[in-house]
Amino acid sequence: MAIETSRDVFPLAQAFTISRGSRTEARVLTARVTRADATGWGECVPYARYDETLESVEAEIAGLPDGIDRAALQEALPPGAARNAVDCALWDWEAKRAGRRVWELAGLPAPGPEITAYTLSLDTPEAMEAQAARHAHRPLLKIKLGTPEDMPRVEAVRRGAPRSRIIVDANEGWSAEVYADLAPHLVRLGVEMVEQPLPAGEDDALAGMARPLPVCADESCHDRASLPALAGKYDMINIKLDKTGGLTEALALRDSARQAGYGIMVGCMVGSSLAMAPAVLVAQGAAVTDLDGPLLLAEDRAAPLAYDETGVHPPAPALWG
Repeated sequence: MAIETSRDVFPLAQAFTISRGSRTEARVLTARVTRADATGWGECVPYARYDETLESVEAEIAGLPDGIDRAALQEALPPGAARNAVDCALWDWEAKRAGRRVWELAGLPAPGPEITAYTLSLDTPEAMEAQAARHAHRPLLKIKLGTPEDMPRVEAVRRGAPRSRIIVDANEGWSAEVYADLAPHLVRLGVEMVEQPLPAGEDDALAGMARPLPVCADESCHDRASLPALAGKYDMINIKLDKTGGLTEALALRDSARQAGYGIMVGCMVGSSLAMAPAVLVAQGAAVTDLDGPLLLAEDRAAPLAYDETGVHPPAPALWG
């Protein structure tokens, strides 16, 4: 049976803003693979930054041959959202057919909960301080930045959440000069990591700069083929399944990156629990887990992921895997 797709919309609990713009809903594509009386499903979030749309991703999936398996899929589609949805659907289908959990099929230890970052949307310093105060009970906060006027925002968040760990994400929004100026102040405020400070095509400057706090590659790192170009510029990589093209490559990238000496962050686009579920497996033992997408939604999938003081829990079989 052909792979079926559907477009799903999840309203957000409040507007979510990064340096590239704002959104009030998550628009995702769901892929379903039905074979031999079992159906597996997966979710992707097409991302305009990578020239992806719901229409283009649907077209990529529609062009796949019936009966394709995960090994052939890696060659049939490039890394990206389309391959992610189908790869994760095939993993889910395989688990249902075998009557086993995905981590057993992948030869992984049984997963446990992982503390996840909670993301504060880009806003005025006053609004971000208020956001931080509302979420000061959370152990790890992530601040969306990416403008030359970001220091008042970081200072405001630190006032609002004096005991939380903090990481920041510039979303490619800084120049080398802005980053060099801000870095010592970020260290002073206890920031533990900065994500993608410079545009992916202009990050060679990082090779010659002091990095007083770890720098994590996001837009500069998609799959294992990205790793050679990161040498000397980054200390960590952010693994997102919508970039790697699914769980299969994400697990391989994690292993290769660790062998190369990089710290591991596992992140997400703004999607539902179905999109996060496979990523929880990749996040086991990661230095930073950032799988808070469902916490930003007003509505989620049935049988959603569980979040509590111990972190985000692995998915129940009713959700995925």
